[in-house]
Amino acid sequence: MIQQRYPLIGITAHNGIHGRKVKSAIQFQMISYLKAVAGAGGAPVLIPLNLPEEILRAVFERLDGLLLPGGVDVSPAAYGEKTHEKFGRVDEELDRTELELARWAVSADLPLLAICRGIQVLNVALGGTLYQDIESQMPQAMEHHRFRSRDYPPNDRAHPVKIAPQSRLSAALGAAQVMTNSRHHQAIKVLAPALIETARTADGLIEGVEIPEARLIIGVQWHPENLVDEDLPSRRLFETFVGAARKSV
Repeated sequence: MIQQRYPLIGITAHNGIHGRKVKSAIQFQMISYLKAVAGAGGAPVLIPLNLPEEILRAVFERLDGLLLPGGVDVSPAAYGEKTHEKFGRVDEELDRTELELARWAVSADLPLLAICRGIQVLNVALGGTLYQDIESQMPQAMEHHRFRSRDYPPNDRAHPVKIAPQSRLSAALGAAQVMTNSRHHQAIKVLAPALIETARTADGLIEGVEIPEARLIIGVQWHPENLVDEDLPSRRLFETFVGAARKSV
């Protein structure tokens, strides 16, 4: 009997607080990421924050793939800018962990899928910069942070995104254009030299990046993990990512 191979996919945890009367610090992650990875044939595991570097490295070296998820804003100090007045919440512990993991993944050619905050982390890790607040810094932009209104579910389709032909992202999605959800107030401003743009919206914002020569390093600004139950391109993206990770098992 041939045993099924489930590549180990690391997903960074986020800090939070649990409890009403007795509050305790916790680390957690949205189940949508875990289900999307498992549904594509991967074995998702959470990567804790605040680990000593040698232990974080030991965890990293056991992974077959890395997923950088959505989350809070990336500190502008990480890309040499002052804080904008509409900058959101920051988690320095999360920044330190994810920036380090992103650089390690690129250096080791480990399959990497970067989602929402994740694409921003990847860009900053490799020398790029961000719009700290799209609405004020790019006033001609369409609405990108629809989740500010709780009337919109996570799978709400906000706008089309055009995909670059011949890109790895295009091959993974199997589409030249996708209708995506959108809940981000930051975005890539200056693209890191190692990355190429693979997707953008009609207002000019970058929504997809990759490293073409890598085994698979792809970033998207939207949230495909919320769309996998109803959207073939989203499922294909996770299957492509997990498939690349499986080759290292």
